[in-house]
Amino acid sequence: MNLPFEIRIALRYTRAGRRARRRNAFISFISAISMGGIALGVAALIIVLSVMNGFQKEVRDRMLSVLAHVEVFSAQGALTDWERVAQQARRHPHVVAAAPFAQAQAMLAVGETLRGALVRGIDPQWEPSVSDVAARLYGGALADLRAGEFGIVLGLELMRALGLAVGDRVTVIAPQGNVTPAGVVPRLRQFRVVAAFESGHYEFDSTLAMIHLADAERLFRLEGPAGLRLRLQDMHEAPRVAGQLAGLLEPGLIVRDWSRQNRTWFAAVQTEKRMMFIILTLIVAVAAFNLVSTLVMTVTEKQSDIAILRTLGASPRSVMAVFVLQGALIGVIGTALGVAGGLAVALNLDVIVPAVEAAFGVQFLPKEIYFISTLPSDPRASDVVPIALISLTLALVATLYPSWRAARLRPAEALRYD
Repeated sequence: MNLPFEIRIALRYTRAGRRARRRNAFISFISAISMGGIALGVAALIIVLSVMNGFQKEVRDRMLSVLAHVEVFSAQGALTDWERVAQQARRHPHVVAAAPFAQAQAMLAVGETLRGALVRGIDPQWEPSVSDVAARLYGGALADLRAGEFGIVLGLELMRALGLAVGDRVTVIAPQGNVTPAGVVPRLRQFRVVAAFESGHYEFDSTLAMIHLADAERLFRLEGPAGLRLRLQDMHEAPRVAGQLAGLLEPGLIVRDWSRQNRTWFAAVQTEKRMMFIILTLIVAVAAFNLVSTLVMTVTEKQSDIAILRTLGASPRSVMAVFVLQGALIGVIGTALGVAGGLAVALNLDVIVPAVEAAFGVQFLPKEIYFISTLPSDPRASDVVPIALISLTLALVATLYPSWRAARLRPAEALRYD
């Protein structure tokens, strides 16, 4: 192999032959520990971030089973010409479906039990094209919502809180009252529960109710739908598509995407993810800087070898390159092992976690407590690549001081007692 002598010497020191292993067993052991520490830190960082991504994806998908990707409102109130606006919105290549809706806050009453709810008026014909709620119904179907029959679909937790079952009746109290000689009297209307839905997200399951759009217009005295719910080919493009639709549609319309509706939640998740990234990166940093002690011990033990190299004409830069390459090689191997191990675990959590639970008789996420009973994982290249680069950078930085110290070694002083 016609490799530069710096690389060959670095490989020899890292590989540690049989004689070197007997003579420098402790140094070899410390090198292996440094390599293993880097691998463990990188793997832990990849696994934790993959699990956090999995939880975020799971919650987001459950939210979007009820929410639309993009919503379009009219600044004047009712969107009376919603068919024309829907046609304009469908011209955008990313918009695949549109459905009208109306919604307002109301009170649901059963006997003496009252619960606040967001009552959404939907068109059963178009709603399945913009949400997955039709696939999450129990006891009925969206087609059971018929105009004039005043049927209602309740979130499962809301129905349990009210003590209702499919077929029971509930009184919906609208905030807009009727003006009478005795004062303002709230408008009341009895609805029959035709189905229940479970999105898996407690906020929606405990506060959302759906009725037919025509019934919502009558109950809340609306002149038409409040707006449109749009579904996109790619939910991640919602912010960009919403901005484009705001310029494409006629003036006076307000466009809002799903990320703006839940900005606080997503901001909290991103903050938590950043903090976890920083904390776990410190583990990688500790493992990487173990290289300092490893290389310092190597330099101390190899003083005579360094002096001989210098005597034979090796420059201080070449000596420094030897130990930089040795530390970089440890960092590369450790990072590669960490990435491979982390991805192997992250991609097989659905097999590993049940096996661990069965072996030890435990359950990490009991179904009785958590809505998400499995440990989700979503490894992303946008996380793995920065982790690998940071690990390699820290390992390289850790080699600088020991390598600089080796380059400053004077051959006469090193060989004085040999």
